[in-house]
Amino acid sequence: MDYSIYFLAVIFLIGFVGSFVSGMVGIGGSIIKYPMLLYIPALLGLSAFTAHEVAGISAVQVLFATIGGVWAYRKGGYLNKKLILYMGISILIGSFIGGFGSKFMTDGGVNLVYGILATIAAIMMFIPKKNIDDVPMDQVTFNKWLAASFAFLVGIGAGIVGAAGAFILVPIMLLVLKIPTRMTIASSLAITFISSIGSTAGKVFTGQVLFIPAVVMIVASLIASPLGANFGKKVNTKILQIILALLILGTAIKIWIELLG
Repeated sequence: MDYSIYFLAVIFLIGFVGSFVSGMVGIGGSIIKYPMLLYIPALLGLSAFTAHEVAGISAVQVLFATIGGVWAYRKGGYLNKKLILYMGISILIGSFIGGFGSKFMTDGGVNLVYGILATIAAIMMFIPKKNIDDVPMDQVTFNKWLAASFAFLVGIGAGIVGAAGAFILVPIMLLVLKIPTRMTIASSLAITFISSIGSTAGKVFTGQVLFIPAVVMIVASLIASPLGANFGKKVNTKILQIILALLILGTAIKIWIELLG
């Protein structure tokens, strides 16, 4: 791997852009950074990452990107502690299983899992969500075991691709659990922070992490994620949902073109 200044600058910019958007819409950012890391360096004539390397870098980076986002949302009553506890424990177990098990999968298998997750998330994001933002923050209720079950399954898939799973957790929280948008964005960042501990541990233990690109992505994340979260507080919730839906849809289409091409 050629770690030139140009190469590291490209990695930093990918991390910065992805983390800004992730902080803004409440995701760990892998839905954006996974395809960017997979395709942009190669398009610029730089060293190309394999799917396993991208998943490893993404897992470590998301761990730090979500810290910045949660810190920005720590005030305002948006963090639902009970929701974070139930979904966090379940997704931690699932993501470690997925992160560890991905060692035994091919690059094509990792991309296939990513394509399936992104497609499901894209479909769910475009389904209308009615009256979810009309419930006061202190009166929000949800099915605890349904939340935990979904989180475990998402964790396995997310662990495989080095994501924290927020890009599919967010539509589940909005559509199935009926959590208000801003509470979903804030709480999903906390849940995906817990998830990324499991997926990162699984990747590190199986030697799937390139640490120099990961450190560059971490620095970019710590700068950009809080900026994105603060910007997201000022943006209309419907616009945030549309931005996230379009990002997920575009990525899903790109991955399937690659897989079927």
